[in-house]
Amino acid sequence: MPTYIFENTITGEVFENFMGITEADNYLEDNPHIRRQPTAPAIVSGRGGDRTKPDDGFKSVLSRIADANPTSPMADDFGKKDRKSVAVRDSLKRVKKKLGSIMGDNPKHLG
Repeated sequence: MPTYIFENTITGEVFENFMGITEADNYLEDNPHIRRQPTAPAIVSGRGGDRTKPDDGFKSVLSRIADANPTSPMADDFGKKDRKSVAVRDSLKRVKKKLGSIMGDNPKHLG
């Protein structure tokens, strides 16, 4: 059940009430001098926010994409984290950067 903020238009008193939606609608109909204050909805979920972790199947797909593209930013986040894989990614980035400066800013053959 949500908490509603109401204002008494006669006295100016502002107060909160915890009630159901139909209960709040009935309360406002029975008390025309009471109005509901506009507030943002308080949404409660068990997910822990708007950013959720991908499930294991999706992580596996991201890992395969990252391994196939070792110089992509995705490889840093989802690629293998062992010492050899990290060293290969770092050396590929250095080579790509060096070749990019030699051959122009965006060489087509390096992707």
